[in-house]
Amino acid sequence: MTIIAHISDLHVSENSFDEEVFMEAVSEINKLQPDMIILTGDITDNGYYREYKQAIKYLDMFESPLFAVPGNHDSRNLGNQSFEDLVGERSWKLTKDGDFTVIGLDSSSPDEDRGYIGLPQHLWMEHQLDNCVIDERFSIVALHHHIISIPETGRERNVLSDAGDVLKTITTHEVDLVLSGHKHVPNIWKINNTVIVNAGSLCSKKLRGKNRNSYNVYIIDDKEIEIFLNNVGGEKFLFGKYQRKY
Repeated sequence: MTIIAHISDLHVSENSFDEEVFMEAVSEINKLQPDMIILTGDITDNGYYREYKQAIKYLDMFESPLFAVPGNHDSRNLGNQSFEDLVGERSWKLTKDGDFTVIGLDSSSPDEDRGYIGLPQHLWMEHQLDNCVIDERFSIVALHHHIISIPETGRERNVLSDAGDVLKTITTHEVDLVLSGHKHVPNIWKINNTVIVNAGSLCSKKLRGKNRNSYNVYIIDDKEIEIFLNNVGGEKFLFGKYQRKY
């Protein structure tokens, strides 16, 4: 069994970040002891180097291995360079136990809100997913921008500009899970055999309507995927339950 905590959209800054909520979330997630934490972008609010330095101190409070991809806010003000200096590679692949692969993609574009994967990164992702299909490995793709519009988020502006191509590759390769953030609204879509999950904001003050700060937890065993939505400091409930294809 594998347990993954999916967090997103911290927006570390002077005005948009709620430190009290973050500290409560850290306590909850550390008690959960997940196998890994996946952070789908917007670690900072403005991409400033000083925000990154502060964010790293916060992220170090998590006890489980953490893997992050950048968001649009992270790539402002030369933040794409700061991400590489202080966080790590902006796109990556990790494997667990030989049958579990997570692919992290950089969907950000410097000083722009739009999302874009681009051909070189797309071809690299496609190659990794080819191997997952051949080896019958459980596959996860993590990126900041959503590839399908999210309900109750107002006018659509920032879906990936090459979303159609990315969605085709993901669904034809039957990727098990796609994890995103960006809109600060939790949501699940299921297309063919692919479950596409959006996380809310872990600790930002930028919340829509009655949405609360939250994170997702995935419990994956040999037969099924259980997805839980955890409101920070509040209730936890089953968000979705799906059969594994392998």
